[in-house]
This record gives sequence, C-alpha cells and structure tokens, in this order.
Amino acid sequence: MSRLPRKNAVSIAEALQEMFRASNAGATFNTRRIFTAWDQASGASDYTIRRYFRDGVLYITMKSSVMATQLSMQKDALLEKINSILAEDPLFNKLDSCAGTVRELRIR
Repeated sequence: MSRLPRKNAVSIAEALQEMFRASNAGATFNTRRIFTAWDQASGASDYTIRRYFRDGVLYITMKSSVMATQLSMQKDALLEKINSILAEDPLFNKLDSCAGTVRELRIR
C-alpha cells in the first residue's frame, strides 16, 4: 500500500480563510465577526436592535436613546476596542475589500 505524499500543512484558521476566499463567503463571515466584536466591546447586545456594516462604517440602532447617548460619548474607545478584538481574531480577514476593519461608528 503506497502512502499519499504529504503536502504543506496549514492551520485550520488558514484553511478556513482560504475556503471563505474561494467561496466568496468571506464578507458575510467578516460582517458577523464585526457584529460579535460590537457585542463584546459595548456590552449592549441586549439593547441593540439593528446592526449594519457598509464601507467601513458600522451602523447601530439601539432600543434606548439613553443607552445610545452613553455609547455615543464612548465612540472612539469602542471603535478602538472593536478593531483590537478583530485584530486578535485569527479568522477575521483584515484585507477583505467588502468587510474589513471598522473605520467609523454611528449609533442611533
């Protein structure tokens, strides 16, 4: 019985990234990772009604205007925290042209 030749081994993260690139599902996956990073950074997932990401801008609609105002005052810190969470995520593709890093945060 002959053995198959070994190829260059890759990590699961690299294999998944390649699969997403090949299937054009990367933007959808990246967007979901961005929404998860928002939930982690803000701690306001229970108050978030809608999330939308387009062209580097993350749009958030909140249930409570008071919560929206409080989070709006922390926009810079939230933006930095979201991007740091995404930078640490091995499955997030930072170079994706459709859903790369978050450049702006708009909270309503």
